Amino acid sequence: MEKISIENARPEDLEGMLGLIKELAEYEKAPEAVIVDLPRFRQYFEEGLFRALVARVNGKVAGMALYYYAYSSWKGKILYLDDLVITRKERRKGLGKLLFDELIRISERTGCRQMRWHVLDWNEPAIRFYEKYGASLDPEWITGKFEWEQLKALAEKLNKEE
Repeated sequence: MEKISIENARPEDLEGMLGLIKELAEYEKAPEAVIVDLPRFRQYFEEGLFRALVARVNGKVAGMALYYYAYSSWKGKILYLDDLVITRKERRKGLGKLLFDELIRISERTGCRQMRWHVLDWNEPAIRFYEKYGASLDPEWITGKFEWEQLKALAEKLNKEE
């Protein structure tokens, strides 16, 4: 019988977590988008930039929910779920539900006024998963971002204008 547990991530979990992130990037057809390496990932974890839950199957990391706290000017403290991923081999065992349920409990326990995440519009399995919870999936909001190269170029331009 398999032993399944949900625990707070520890430093020794980071390599397995980074593997999950890369697996997710492959699934999302963007493997080149993962630019963080293990030393920087470890640094960010140690700095407390993010937190994570891991799902273990027989002691091995098989899934994770990477999150951080943020602030909404309208809502107050929020928990932002950045990635919820289960390795392909361990899917369909309820690990995603266990991780998501624990995040809901953490959100409530830590006084969050909202829990947020993004889901790709073509990721039907994930959309169905969140719909089972009655989540609000808002198609009106568009995610804005600058990639690292854009940030460098824009900052350089702004610095020259000063």
